[in-house]
Amino acid sequence: MVRKQIEKLLSDAIKKLGIDGQASVSFSSLPELCDYQSNSAFVLAKQSSQNPYELANNIVQALEKTEFFTFEVARPAFINIKLTQKGYNHFANLLFQDERCGVKKLSNQKVLLDYGGANVAKALHVGHLRAPIIGEALKRLYKFLGENVISDVHLGDWGLQMGLTELQLFEDGELDYYFSGKGKEPAFTLEMLNQAYPKASARKNQDEDFKKRADEWTLKIQNKEKPYFEIYKKIREVSVKEIKKHYEELGAEFDLWFGESDADQYIGKALDIIESKGLSRVSDGAVVVDVAVEGENVPIPKKSEEEVQRYKNPMPPAILKKYNGGALYATTDIATILMRNSEIGGLDRIEYIVDARQKNHFVQVFRVCKMAQISPADQKLVHIGFGTMCGNDGKPFKTRSGDNIKLEDIINMLIEKAGQKLKSNGVEYDRHLALQIGVAAMKFGDLSNNVGKDYVFDLDKFLSFEGKTGPYLQYTVCRINSILNKAQEDGGEIIIASDDEKEIVKNILKLNSSYEVAYKEKSLNNLCLATFDLASAFSTFYNNHKILTEKSDKKKASYISLLKLVRKALTQALAVLAIEVPEKM
Repeated sequence: MVRKQIEKLLSDAIKKLGIDGQASVSFSSLPELCDYQSNSAFVLAKQSSQNPYELANNIVQALEKTEFFTFEVARPAFINIKLTQKGYNHFANLLFQDERCGVKKLSNQKVLLDYGGANVAKALHVGHLRAPIIGEALKRLYKFLGENVISDVHLGDWGLQMGLTELQLFEDGELDYYFSGKGKEPAFTLEMLNQAYPKASARKNQDEDFKKRADEWTLKIQNKEKPYFEIYKKIREVSVKEIKKHYEELGAEFDLWFGESDADQYIGKALDIIESKGLSRVSDGAVVVDVAVEGENVPIPKKSEEEVQRYKNPMPPAILKKYNGGALYATTDIATILMRNSEIGGLDRIEYIVDARQKNHFVQVFRVCKMAQISPADQKLVHIGFGTMCGNDGKPFKTRSGDNIKLEDIINMLIEKAGQKLKSNGVEYDRHLALQIGVAAMKFGDLSNNVGKDYVFDLDKFLSFEGKTGPYLQYTVCRINSILNKAQEDGGEIIIASDDEKEIVKNILKLNSSYEVAYKEKSLNNLCLATFDLASAFSTFYNNHKILTEKSDKKKASYISLLKLVRKALTQALAVLAIEVPEKM
């Protein structure tokens, strides 16, 4: 809000000087000198063959008079801008009165977000955490900034894991009712699935015959043969019920609960379109599409930051149909894009929040869809690849035995540790409260890192009520609520009198700017940092000022309104991050 006004003032002055160009303004890198700065004189001087320092002075002299800002030129050609006392008061009250706390909408595009990606018949594990955390926050960010967002969990329910699970259950005698008519119809449970799939997955790597039979079993499910498909539907029902429960605990909500199986009816259509355009060919019995482009080098994923980047060339072809006619992940993903554009339509973007290691897969899928015009030319297909959640040793977070930790165990660990923290602070244990705090700790610990980078999962650090943590932000809002409940006053006009109050206003303005940064970068780390900085600025103000015992009614009313403004800005940001604020902590 403020930055845009300053840019307009400077741009109008530049226009008066007969120069073709616009001003850009940023928050000052030296806040002790000024609040904002502009380096535009350097660029414009080069374009117009002028002395940068003289041009900066001419721009300032041509400015329209304003009560809200002061402008000063500093060598070699910086324009430093400060808010005046009237400026601080004016903008603080504008922010307070605005329903969105000064955050403007940026876009009205129609977007489909694909995140979650849990696999049916498999227990959710630690590797399934980042997708719903990042996806839910991006969904809320996009909606808040004006976009029409549709979220789809996109379950993995049509691949080899289904054939592996059923075949293992068959060999364990659990499916006799369906194939020999013996015994009672089995009641599938999570325990059965959690035992069957890992056992089958290990066997397929050592027993080639078992792997081949699992492929054939998977094809029978995909062809909807009896009783394979009926068994599949029952397994899916049990598994999805559990997946929904865990996503609800994580605060992830989806508009659509489609899976790969829902796109099955579009696989034939997609393959026909691709073939009709002469894009596919047969290789060793499989149907493939060549997607490599001239001169392309495909990066080989590095195992560490220190490792030298190596490349392979060219991009391998996308395999759309196996030798036995079975569909692959690429096939279902292409068919899903066709389904979305056929049944939903009008999508400006389709974005996938999936592990960064799937980069090449999405490059192949997106290229096929563009080559075959399954995705319109003006539609953006985006893969937002996230890094790995690591343990303190810097390696992927796993059990000591090397197994993936179940998501259920992670959630229970969050609740337990948050409960211990509450107890140490003298707060009575409450499971829902412990879940709120534990999930907030995990989310903020994740989202405060750049989405594409690996990060260390340190729950003890994340759960601290001090520092850059989710619980600290929750506690700050709870403390504000406690003060306002005790005050029982409406507040009044905000009058910014101290440096502490100025810092609060500046940090709200920075927080507002961070929404646009998060939108452009598709990463929430700047928003997290700005939210913490505001909470920290409030804590400094709170420690230095007596709010409830302030003798001046006018000053006290200003303080109350300022607290309400901070609360609104913090709760708005936390809502975008999908972090709940407890009633008390």
